[in-house]
Amino acid sequence: MLASAASNQVGAATGALAFGSIGPAGVVAIRQWVAAAVLMSVTRPRLRSFTRHQWIPVLALAGIYATMNLTLYTAVDRIGLGLAVTLEFLGPLAVALTTSRRRIDLICAVFAGAAVIVLMRPQPTTDYLGLALGLVAAACWAGYILLNRTVGARLPSAQGAAAASLVSAVMYLPVGLWILLHQAPAAQYILYAAAAGIMSSAIPFLVDLIALRTIPAGFFGLFMSVHPLLAVLVGWLMLGQAPDLVEWIAISAIVTANVVSVRSRLRGPCRPGS
Repeated sequence: MLASAASNQVGAATGALAFGSIGPAGVVAIRQWVAAAVLMSVTRPRLRSFTRHQWIPVLALAGIYATMNLTLYTAVDRIGLGLAVTLEFLGPLAVALTTSRRRIDLICAVFAGAAVIVLMRPQPTTDYLGLALGLVAAACWAGYILLNRTVGARLPSAQGAAAASLVSAVMYLPVGLWILLHQAPAAQYILYAAAAGIMSSAIPFLVDLIALRTIPAGFFGLFMSVHPLLAVLVGWLMLGQAPDLVEWIAISAIVTANVVSVRSRLRGPCRPGS
């Protein structure tokens, strides 16, 4: 799980190295193409056998893929990797908190909400568009979680996710080809974007599937809290994006809210994959 989380954030930082040449949209396009190629070759979904009842959530999931990655990478370009991933992390946290009526979760929600207000506090250098895009990415991640349940119920294994990644890759064909043909980026920037597809999509997807066979789902959810902290560290080391003290405190508060909420749910032994 640590390898998966680290791969995800290092991949995002690697893709960010190509922003100056092909922009976030170009990086996302190549990332989607690579991720779809890997997932389709691994899962081999039987697309011709999909019914209309199955295609509807798959197409919706493809739209979420496309929107989530573009808004996240554009936010990374504007406000930095650590802050963008922290805001995106509010998506799964919100799903967990809004589906509960426990007092501890209400406290965690208020705690996380206060941290978000601190992160978005008005300053001369505040990039409100970047912050807004991070929140859109969070909403997409929340939708991804909820919609994935429907896709998983209607299609076996990971066929739905692979099909959605293929549709998303096709959606990015026009913009990706236009950028590659008109901007003619150097090969290294294309490789950066391709590495983002492998490290941020293909590897985490496959590794997480393996991990969930032996790791309790509750602990897996708890371990998700490491993503914002890794994003801050990777952004600092690879991109030179050092957060200030207030941002560190706010990010830590959001992570703490998730840890407290998930830990309070872990009652008794939890079977792997439950």
